[in-house]
Amino acid sequence: MRRLSILLGLFSLLLAGCSSFGGGVPGDYRAEGKASYYGKAHHGNRTASGERFNQNALTAAHRTLPFGTMVRVTNLNNDRSVVVRINDRGPFARGRIIDVSRKAAESLDMIRSGVAPVRVESLK
Repeated sequence: MRRLSILLGLFSLLLAGCSSFGGGVPGDYRAEGKASYYGKAHHGNRTASGERFNQNALTAAHRTLPFGTMVRVTNLNNDRSVVVRINDRGPFARGRIIDVSRKAAESLDMIRSGVAPVRVESLK
């Protein structure tokens, strides 16, 4: 019985740890780093969430945030921001925290540079 209690306790801790992995409750994720964008080459391909990527939609790829999470991405070079929905996994380039769609990159005015310093904040 004691072993069962210990196992249940450890399992509960494991589950609690997993629930906060990737941002936990919407509204509590905030990070700064570099963003890039992806567009034409991936247009129409399936995303990790199963939907087709649309470069003209306001979507993004993040390594850990749950699919469907809405985040505000702010370009720290010009203070422009856009709200996007997480529907894919990535970025896979080192040092980047989010990949946004081409449409979102246009809103952030980062098409020319391709990469920009950003703040990413989850919304409730």
